[in-house]
Amino acid sequence: MSIRHEQKEQRRALILQSALDLFIRKGYGETKVADIAKAADMSMGLLFHYFDSKEKLYEELIRIGCERLKMDFNFINESPLAIFTATAEDLFNMISTNPSAAKMFVLMENAQHLDSLSEDLKEMLTEADKLIKKSIPLIVKGQLLGEIKQGNAEALAVAFWCSIQGIAQYIALHPETPCPNTKWVISILENREAN
Repeated sequence: MSIRHEQKEQRRALILQSALDLFIRKGYGETKVADIAKAADMSMGLLFHYFDSKEKLYEELIRIGCERLKMDFNFINESPLAIFTATAEDLFNMISTNPSAAKMFVLMENAQHLDSLSEDLKEMLTEADKLIKKSIPLIVKGQLLGEIKQGNAEALAVAFWCSIQGIAQYIALHPETPCPNTKWVISILENREAN
């Protein structure tokens, strides 16, 4: 990779990071392109060289967030509880090692409430929101195996995923906060009577 190409990638990453920070602190509507350019320490002209508009920049962040939240729960021979444990460990590891990961959770949640998004972005966010629905059959399987507690599978999925969402949001706003132990979150699902 050439030095010039590397510099372009670094600038692009800086713009995305600066925009992410501002979008979660000020909100999409209150963040101006000039704010992003100032935070990235570059001219608005240079910023527009990378992104045509604030909307395009926001769209790119949403795309990145949706890509990171793609999870496939089609594990045939895996223990459902082990899958949820590995997923929570991966997410907490990502949040602990990459400060923007927690911020991405905030951005994605806030984006769910914006009416002004393009249909393309709304569709992407709907797909990302299906994480709860996709995990319900896995919870049911775990209940049948006796490793996940009994109860409404959708309510358990909501409790699990919203717990992770809330933790990520808190850490995004308070970066010095340590991630909780994965076992604490898994206890939402785990059938303790089986142990």
